[in-house]
Amino acid sequence: MNTSPQLRPAQARRPIARSFRHAFAVILGTNEIASAVAVYLHRAGWCTVLSHDPYPPVIRRRMAYHDALFEDRADVDGLPGVFTETTLDAANLLDRGRCVAVTRLGLLDLIPMSAIHVLVDARMQKRDAVADLRHLASLTVGVGPGFAVAKNCDIAIETRPAKSGAVLYTGQTDAVDGKAQLLGGVGAERFVYSETTGRWHSAVDIGTPVSKDSPAGLLNGLPVLAPLDGIVRGIVRDGLEVPAGVKLLEIDPRERPSWAGIDERGRGIARATLNAIAFENARRARAGAFVSLV
Repeated sequence: MNTSPQLRPAQARRPIARSFRHAFAVILGTNEIASAVAVYLHRAGWCTVLSHDPYPPVIRRRMAYHDALFEDRADVDGLPGVFTETTLDAANLLDRGRCVAVTRLGLLDLIPMSAIHVLVDARMQKRDAVADLRHLASLTVGVGPGFAVAKNCDIAIETRPAKSGAVLYTGQTDAVDGKAQLLGGVGAERFVYSETTGRWHSAVDIGTPVSKDSPAGLLNGLPVLAPLDGIVRGIVRDGLEVPAGVKLLEIDPRERPSWAGIDERGRGIARATLNAIAFENARRARAGAFVSLV
């Protein structure tokens, strides 16, 4: 599997090279954690763009900006995300400062827009080797497993339940242990994974009540059933091609489920990321090594 961070040939041949009114932050990923970080950075004054990575598929789409990629409405915590197809559109949108930009453009497309002051890798690729991105931005932050400070990032943020939101300035984040965070007392059994690569189809919306063993979708024409009673918290977007072994569906068994907006875990990770960036930014500014723009 290709683990490089979308380093495909640039779609915009002519550099845009501009200086935004505020500092420029790029976040890799359009999942719920990346989206929570984007909200917090935007509200702190950063010009923020999310760069989509197709693996793994995003299922918690009402908690994320993912659906903006398909030009659907995407609103997280009252802040809209707007799809941008070109670097020029992205730059103009960021200059207006009213929303988060969401794009399929890779890093090579975004670098000509402006110097990247902060690059946050929140793709949550739990089992893949993570490339060293430190040469691409003034400050790099790795969120989740696979990050080692001074090896592939400048700062790392833990996402495992027992340590979620812990900031690391040395060492590395914990490896994946295969244990799902409990939700309403239910762990991994609330998820359904793809058994094979194939085309996914589903007419079930996030927020829909379902019963155990009721049909939730089709993978390669074969039915996928809800694993328990509850509310659909996450589901892969209809019509996408999915690889084997990824989450297709998540059911929330709680009486008062959380399936839209930023949840407590997302807020903790986003707040920790913002605070770590601010701390390091201030430290570098005092040392004369980094000019604070926010």
